[in-house]
Amino acid sequence: MIHLKQVQQARASIAPMLSPTPLLLDHALSDRFGRRVLLKGELFQRTGSFKARGGLYWVRTASRAELAGGLGAVSAGNHALGLAWAARKAGVPVTIVMPENASRFKVTGSRELGAEVILHGDINAAWTLMHQLVEERGLTLVHPYDNERIIAGQGTVGLEILEQAPKASVIVCPVGGGGLISGIGVVTAAMRPELALVGVEPSGAASMAHAWASGAPAPLSQVATCAKSLAAAVVGDYTYPLCLANTQELASVGERAIRRAMTHLIYQTKLLAEPGAAVGVAALLENAVELPPRGDIVVVITGGNMSGEELSEFL
Repeated sequence: MIHLKQVQQARASIAPMLSPTPLLLDHALSDRFGRRVLLKGELFQRTGSFKARGGLYWVRTASRAELAGGLGAVSAGNHALGLAWAARKAGVPVTIVMPENASRFKVTGSRELGAEVILHGDINAAWTLMHQLVEERGLTLVHPYDNERIIAGQGTVGLEILEQAPKASVIVCPVGGGGLISGIGVVTAAMRPELALVGVEPSGAASMAHAWASGAPAPLSQVATCAKSLAAAVVGDYTYPLCLANTQELASVGERAIRRAMTHLIYQTKLLAEPGAAVGVAALLENAVELPPRGDIVVVITGGNMSGEELSEFL
């Protein structure tokens, strides 16, 4: 299992290249709940999401053997961007397989950062192809969420939140494969065990809830959601037990709720967050989560990588 010290080491490693992201007051939601609702702006991080944290920490702690044959990854986009950026800093080639419906904005961005991007099938088919490429090319697979170093890097978000919001009583966090909420949970369990950690998934890709119900990670038969950054078909062997141990509640929100949250973020908070980043706000707007009676509410806004075409659907 991953411990607080590993997250602290990750922060020390990435701090020279990645600055903390701001905590922003959502005035409309604060008025609605009669208490402060604070948005953790990971959309302002390098490459437009929290994924740069884990990607950079993985690369900075990699052995020569791990880097020698180049890196491989499967991603809906944000992991691709974060890893491509980190690998370019280290002069290491990266091959990324994305599902064919991946955001063209993220595909183009990853290629501009030097990654070889292959579009192939759905997320399950993309994984099948990547495993083949690992064997054929000798790539080192960098998993987007189910890796100790990736989770530790993402957990640095939790360290920043506890410093920036000492009066927080709950953190509401989007859940895809579970890397981010697992890392934050390691931090909160060790440093603020009384603080509630709530995960929110899109109902069309509720892979963590499926794992909880199944008693182990189990793939969804299909994934269908506008929140493509959260469209993991199965959670990980690391993220499942960490999330189960440290998350107090797991909720889901539908497509209409996500679109409502996107509208709120665009027009009320002036944030161009992507759909997957909006599910925490959606859960608040829909009263889908049980909140502690007092204290600040922190919602993680995980990323903001969208093309104009994608954004226009929500305007």
